[in-house]
Amino acid sequence: MIFNNIYMIEQDFVCTDDFESNGIVKWNSPSNIALVKYWGKKENQIPQNPSISFTLSKCYTTTSVEFKPKKNKDSDIIFEFEDELNHPFSQKIKLFISSIEKYFKFLNNHDILIKSKNNFPHSSGIASSASAMSALSSCLVDFEYLNSNKKNSLYYINKKSFIARLGSGSASRSIEGPISLWGLSDSYKESSNLYAINISEEVNKIFHNYQNTILIIDPGVKKISSSIGHKLMNENPFSKTRFDIATRNISLLKDVFKSGNLDEFINLTESEALMIHSLMLSSNPYFILMKPNTLEVINRVLEYRRETKLPLCFTLDAGSNVHLLYPFSIKQTIQKFIEDDLSLFCKSNKYIHDCLGKGSEKLL
Repeated sequence: MIFNNIYMIEQDFVCTDDFESNGIVKWNSPSNIALVKYWGKKENQIPQNPSISFTLSKCYTTTSVEFKPKKNKDSDIIFEFEDELNHPFSQKIKLFISSIEKYFKFLNNHDILIKSKNNFPHSSGIASSASAMSALSSCLVDFEYLNSNKKNSLYYINKKSFIARLGSGSASRSIEGPISLWGLSDSYKESSNLYAINISEEVNKIFHNYQNTILIIDPGVKKISSSIGHKLMNENPFSKTRFDIATRNISLLKDVFKSGNLDEFINLTESEALMIHSLMLSSNPYFILMKPNTLEVINRVLEYRRETKLPLCFTLDAGSNVHLLYPFSIKQTIQKFIEDDLSLFCKSNKYIHDCLGKGSEKLL
């Protein structure tokens, strides 16, 4: 029955509009940082467990897509990343466009020029695939919207997330903000495995304008991709226990968001981060994405919190960089600690001050 429902929902997102039109659309879309982590997936980008993330605002991808009625039998797709043609991402983008043609019939009628830029290091533990694929999906769905009589805003929001998910699972959570859930959960009746939903309502004011500083421990490319990590997770001997824990943590985090209990928030967030990296260590083959400076920063954060009693906590993505989370009310104090102490462990003393955002934004 679940699979039948999934099929029916997928069919809802098929665009049968067959038009030819010149046009250009441009969107920004941010990265996000998961609190309850997505690690392990089934076929067709279906998550093994639900996940919740903070949508960021200052780490984003800007993407434009120009559409022209095609000149030849086959559509021409040109992709530029950081003003570079034939970037290694090009083949991935072209395969992605081909894979989603059934959801946009008009793609077969157009040549497409895609230009994309990040304002942060890609492939380094900041979710660059999340921002990139959510920006691209926003452009594609927006072009459909501009040329369609269908003006249901919720349909287009969900379709952006649905299409983004097919490119990168975590990208589904970057469409809206400041807090998004992706994956079926008994705690949220509108939840879905096919797209993310905005769960920002009924959140304690302590989480309003929550801060996130990203410490760039290593801006280089990860030694193992998230896709490989997800595959290894499905074969991990602790996978079922992990999926059960993540599902329970969704419910616990929902209560935390309502109560504003930061002690519980810190405990859940940090245990989720460390659990994911422990699962990387227990995979076969195992892999280590933390660096010595990652551990040094974590230890200093724990020591600082013990001494000051301030609600500063850390989380990690699939990389070595450390995300620090803290309320707006202690922003100046925490950022001084980062500048004076933690920046010494960052590559070239680099870090990014960010905060919660509202998701993808139309520029053109």
